[in-house]
This record gives sequence, structure tokens and C-alpha cells, in this order.
Amino acid sequence: MPKREQLQDDYLESRLIRRRLVLSAIFIVILLSLVLGRLYVLQIVEHEHFSTLSDSNRVRIKALPPTRGLIFDRHGVVMADNLPAYRLEIVREQVEDLDNTLLQLRQYVEYSDQDLKRFKQSLKRRRPFESIPLRLNLNDGEVARLAVNLHRFEGVEINARLTRNYPQGAHAVHALGYVGRIDERDLGEVDGVEYAGTTHIGKLGLEKFYEHELHGTVGVQHVEVNANGRTLRVLNESPPVQGNNLHLTIDSSLQKVAEEAFGNSSGAVVAIDPNNGEILALVSMPIFNPNLFVNGISFIKYNELRDSHQRPLFNRALSGQYPPGSTTKPFYGLAGLESAFAKKEEEIHCVGYYKLPNEERRYRDWKKQGHGPVNLTDAITQSCDVYFYDLAFRLGIDLMSSFLGEFGYGIETGVDSTGERKGILPSREWKRGHDGMPWFPGETLITGIGQGYLLVTPLQLANSIAAFSVRGTRYQPHLVKSVEKVPEYNRIEIASRVAGRYELKREHNWEHVHKAMINVVHGLRGTARGINQGLQYKVAGKTGTAQVFEVAQDEEYDEETVLEKLRDHALFVSYAPADDPQIAVAVIVENGGSGSAVAAPIARRIMDAYLLE
Repeated sequence: MPKREQLQDDYLESRLIRRRLVLSAIFIVILLSLVLGRLYVLQIVEHEHFSTLSDSNRVRIKALPPTRGLIFDRHGVVMADNLPAYRLEIVREQVEDLDNTLLQLRQYVEYSDQDLKRFKQSLKRRRPFESIPLRLNLNDGEVARLAVNLHRFEGVEINARLTRNYPQGAHAVHALGYVGRIDERDLGEVDGVEYAGTTHIGKLGLEKFYEHELHGTVGVQHVEVNANGRTLRVLNESPPVQGNNLHLTIDSSLQKVAEEAFGNSSGAVVAIDPNNGEILALVSMPIFNPNLFVNGISFIKYNELRDSHQRPLFNRALSGQYPPGSTTKPFYGLAGLESAFAKKEEEIHCVGYYKLPNEERRYRDWKKQGHGPVNLTDAITQSCDVYFYDLAFRLGIDLMSSFLGEFGYGIETGVDSTGERKGILPSREWKRGHDGMPWFPGETLITGIGQGYLLVTPLQLANSIAAFSVRGTRYQPHLVKSVEKVPEYNRIEIASRVAGRYELKREHNWEHVHKAMINVVHGLRGTARGINQGLQYKVAGKTGTAQVFEVAQDEEYDEETVLEKLRDHALFVSYAPADDPQIAVAVIVENGGSGSAVAAPIARRIMDAYLLE
């Protein structure tokens, strides 16, 4: 009996073991199936996805910023190039404690609060794996100190980059403009992908207007990194394409002559080839060094420039609006002849003032005792105000306005730069729209000598006299002569474009005014005869003086007692050689007083340099 119980127990136990083995086998099979199934999903179904994730831990994509295109003058002189410079940069995702890293870095290299502010602003705009500059343009000592201690800082790099440089310094700054660091406003206007890795962008002038040509095309680099994010090797690379080069119409040596001729005065000069609209010199004085803005100007230096009473940051050549003064008289003279309101030999008697019919107010001539009997030639040669008061009264403001508009007054020239203003070309309609008031006859008279509401930019002034010199054909002024495409290095010329053309009714009308303008310089009583000594070519010109404030009827204008900032502006427009114009020049010297004594000599120096030297 005990023996049978023992056998029965063995049987039960063997069954229990077999059952457990079967269940264990089933469980193992299920687990293996799950593992194999998961392996299948990972290795086959989602292979591409996890392979990409794996590569993301091992491979980094770096944007390669393109080299900015160069800028040359018309003779190949370098006006803007790129120089290598070292930058301190940080990759955010590789830094565990950014604040501590920034604090520790200050032991080896100085950076300003402004640098730190820009860096933190860039952190918000850039992706975590992108390299963000903290300090630009490190010196050799700073590079050496950082290089020795770089192993202490994860995610900190010293990178050599090309940075914009203006080898001529302040020379031609208002034509070139400058580049600066990209800010939030810039990012809203550009393609984020195309500007990945780029830290600078054109801010003003040609640098901004031709940004699409100068910037180039971004490149891409795939690099293998270790666990600390350090680059081990480059896997593949699509190199960036350099920006295109610009060849300007500006003559660098002529530009320097014009700048030097101003001395310490403020004002503007524009010189144009009247046969095609090429700008030979574009000067706004005073000037400033654009290199200060490339890597971030200090607050102190910027405030000095901004708050200076001479306003060096203001581009007078394109944005300054001035009364043209007597420089408009040749245009009004031609308008009078073309409309038959003036006759060549018809004389009026200038007694030093002019009065409207039935009015007592006197509109004074610049010459107190008057010019005596004058015809149109005399009036232009001697700049007789009374003659043009009378002519303006006969022409009327609307005809005057329409005629000046034919030569580009009151409209933008369309120059390839930034910041151009269009001036003011007054008329009855303009005044009604401007302040809802009617036009008064006295306003016509002062417009007839280039005063009142009439305002013009120096560029417009130069462009209008250039159009006059070639008998009415007005070209669109431009600063770029050709664009050199990279990498082919073939130059595409910028074609001259006619912006307007005044058709003369009678050719001899133009000839008459043209000869009067020659008399301004070469005649015995010409207002600019002071510059004709030793001239080897003929000049046609017109002096001008523009009032800054109105002198009351019972007061005399005394330059010696007037504050300098309230003195008259000095103007001179000219073209030469008179019978075959190759250059047209407009000069405005702020508060310079006499156009003949101050502005005309500057124009003479420019024309001598271009035509003789």
C-alpha cells in the first residue's frame, strides 16, 4: 500500500513538470516572437527612421556661408573686400550650463554687454545646433588664450570667417553703404535657409540695394561628431557659391578730389556722365568710416555720429532736400523762350526790386542797386532776380512746374541705391493737396528764383543739368556699371536707360540759354567768372544762393552777423566741355554763402581732375 502511493506521486509530479515545461516553452516562444517581431519592425519596417536618428547623433549638418562679392570702382580699384577674422562661437545644444560657460569665458576674452545682448537675441532666432557668435574679430592674443583652454569648454569654438572690409575707409561711404549684423527686422525680410550661417547683411547704399547679387548661395557640410559634439571628420560637402562682384561707375580718384575739395564744410556733390547717366562721383560731407559698423559699433561712438551737428550719417546727396536757388534760372529761361513768354532781346529795367501790380511789397534782387536794363542773356549771366520775378509772373506756376518736371524735378531718379527722396515740385494742385490753401502770386515769384516750396536733392540737380546739357535727354542715373557673375567671371553690363526726353520746339532756344550759361563762367560780368582763370576747356554753368530763412522787408541780410547755421546755401551747376559735355556737376555747400565763391571752385576742381588729369 505505501509503495502504490509512492508511484502515484511520481506520475503526478511528472505530469506537473511536463505541463510547466509546455507552458514555459509557450511563454518563451511568445517572448521570442515579440522580440523577433520588434526586431523586424526596428530593422526592416522602421530601419530608415532609426538610421536617421542614429546619424543625427553622429552626424551634424553645418551651413557654409558664402563669401560676399567684391566691389570695384570703374578702374578696378577695390572699394569693398573680405578679410579673414577669428570669431568666438558657441553651439547651444552642446553646452550644459550656458550661464556658467559665459562667465568662465570672460577670464580669457573680453566681451561687452552689447555683445552678450546680441548673442542672446541670436539664441532665440537660431536653431540649437547652429554656431552663434559671441565675439567677432578676435585678436591674436585672445585666440591664443582661448585655444590653449578650449578643452575646458564644451560647445565653444574658434572659427575663422571672412568679414567685410572697406580698404578705402570713409571714402565713398554714402555711395557704398555698409554691412552690419543681421537683426530681427532683417530676418523677417530674407530666406532663413539661404542665410543660415550668415551673420551680416547689407544695411545701406549699394550693399543693401544689391544684396541679392552680393550675398551668394549658402553651402552645406555633413560632419561626423563624437559624443561631446566635437567634429571628427567631414563626410560630404556642397560648397557655397561666392556672391557676384560689382564694378561701379564711380571714379575713385575723382571721388577723393571731390571729398577733399570740401574741406570741413558740409554739403554734397554729384557728378554724372550726361551721355549715359553713369554717376562719376557721389559725395555727401562729412563722411564716416563704415568699418565701424561691420562688427557692431559701440554705443559711445554711434551716439557721437548720431548727435553730431554736422550729421555725418545723413546722405545729403540722395536724401537732402534744398531750395535750388538761381540754378533754376536757365530752365525758366528756356521755358520762357519755348512758350514765347520771353523774347531773346527783350529787356526789362532792374532797379533792385520787383512789385506785383497793385501791391506795395517789394521782392528784392540780390544786387541792392539793381542791374539796370537786362535781357535774358544778361539775366542768366548776372543772375538778375528781378528779370525772373517778371518772367515767373508771366509764365505762371503751373507752366513752371510742368517744365521743371520734364527735367526730373519732383520725382525720384530711380538711382540704384537706398534712401532717395523726390523733393517738392509745387503747383496749384500740390498746394491744395498739401495744406488746402490757394496759390498766391507772390509764391510764383519766389519760385521763379528757386525759393519757396521748391526743393530738390543734389542728385536731381545734377541729373537735371545733365539732361539740359544734352538738349533734353534725361538718363536714369546709376552707380553700377556691370555685374561680374561668379564663378564664370563674365561681366554683364548695365544698360543705360532713358528716363525722359524733352523735345525742343526750336533748337535755337536751347542754344541761346546754353551760350548764356557759358557767359556765366567766361563772360566779363558772369557770376562764376572767378573760376575761369587758366581754364583749358569751356564750362557752361549757373551759380545759386538758397536762403535758409526769410529776411523781413525792412531788414538787410548781413552774413557776418548771421549764425553760421542760418547762412545761405551755396550752389553751382555746370557741364563741360560746354560744346561736347562729358561731365555734369552739381555742388551744394550748406551755409556756404556765395555759390560763385564757394561752390563753383569745388566744381572746377572736379572737372579739372576728370577732364585733364
